[in-house]
Amino acid sequence: MRQQQAPTPIPAAAAAATAIAPASPQPPPLLQVDGLNIHFGNKQVVQQVGFSLRAGEKLALVGESGSGKTVTALALLGLLPQARVSGRALLHGRDVLALSERELLAVRGSEIAMIFQEPMTALNPLMRIGAQIAEVLQLKQGLGKRAAQAQVLELLAATGMGEPAQRAQAWPHQLSGGQRQRAMIAMALAAQPQLLLADEPTTALDVALRTQMLELLADLQRQTGMALLLITHDLPLVRHFADHAVVMQHGHLVEQGAVAQLFSQPRHPYTQKLLSSRPQRNIAPALADADTPIHLQASNLCVSYPSALPGLRGWWQKGATMAVRDASFTLRQGQTLAVVGESGSGKSTLAQAVLGLLPSQGVLQLNGQSWQQPATRNTAANQALRRWVQVVFQDPFSALSPRLTVLDIVGEGLRVHAAQLGAQERRQRVLQALQNVGLYAVKEAAAAAEAEEAAAAEEAEQLLARYPHEFSGGQRQRLAIARALVLEPQ
Repeated sequence: MRQQQAPTPIPAAAAAATAIAPASPQPPPLLQVDGLNIHFGNKQVVQQVGFSLRAGEKLALVGESGSGKTVTALALLGLLPQARVSGRALLHGRDVLALSERELLAVRGSEIAMIFQEPMTALNPLMRIGAQIAEVLQLKQGLGKRAAQAQVLELLAATGMGEPAQRAQAWPHQLSGGQRQRAMIAMALAAQPQLLLADEPTTALDVALRTQMLELLADLQRQTGMALLLITHDLPLVRHFADHAVVMQHGHLVEQGAVAQLFSQPRHPYTQKLLSSRPQRNIAPALADADTPIHLQASNLCVSYPSALPGLRGWWQKGATMAVRDASFTLRQGQTLAVVGESGSGKSTLAQAVLGLLPSQGVLQLNGQSWQQPATRNTAANQALRRWVQVVFQDPFSALSPRLTVLDIVGEGLRVHAAQLGAQERRQRVLQALQNVGLYAVKEAAAAAEAEEAAAAEEAEQLLARYPHEFSGGQRQRLAIARALVLEPQ
């Protein structure tokens, strides 16, 4: 151990001054939330939540799907028009929960900005990416058109977007999920906000870009003193990136504190459960012999998109951008194949070709049968194949029809591919699929009392009658998984 040195004598006058000098006051928090309550109708989804966030700090909101993390962040921006919100949220001493819609317009973007979890639904599909970012720069920073366009390219390049000039001219549907997420981050940072709300900001990014994006946010914090409220399920991300963490369960704040202390000495049982819930790989080896049936086989598969040619040639002919080139693989029964690559490398395009949703060249066979081209032709042969290959899309909100209930969404495939089922049997299959993904708990009739059985039946009816917008992002993803698995695909 290091030996302690004798303290240096202090003159009497200096000692007296030191004794009476008050400690320097700690600066007030940038954001102070007290007693936050959020109701949707008669249901309370957030109850008495409170936390503080200082300038330059990174605070993580952690909890399972449906715990109230995202609605807490949306309430700070006044983006819950159908909810009843009470409590206080002081930003520089001003209660943002009490501001009018006109006053909130000045706060959004310049003082508080948000990176939404689902960029496809957050971006305007009728505006090019560059125009959407430039709009923020012109409205919030007063830049001219030319200066805003130059700043757009710098922001896109800073977020790791390849070919920023070309991507700025693209429509949202022309970008990959990761590219759309980077465009959302560039838009949120355009007005240099004091507080950034980031709802799963790195979900659609590959590992290298995830690290790059977090380093970018950290650099901006050091330069501007911006505070960051991070909503995430990624506990390793919280451990390495956040300063403090708030743990939420069923709308309640169960624990909060410094990240180092929270991870080393969690006090609440729910926090302990979260930290110990690491997935374990326990998979039996798949058979790969010649007798194992081949479900999916591709040979020299190519997918191309039409693209505009420069100059006068673009008036008369179109070029082609090769998105997937000469992909070959074999997938047998019981096997798992991972397609890995950075954002924009063609992974989702390959999946859409396998689904028969995009025209392709080469050989693609499902159970020995080929998709009939063009891929959009709804022939009897194609429809028969669709039962055996299902998909869980990257963005569940845009993949689920907002006009259909849970019963209609999950049961739609059964109506098409299992038309012999009656309404009651189809309903039971849907409830079983929802139970498999953790959205519903089926109680045994013998063990349940009559009152409990009636309550369970009412709960089931309410669940089946809900719409996608009434669920959190993680819950919507579970709905998408239930819809894909209800048909028991190969």
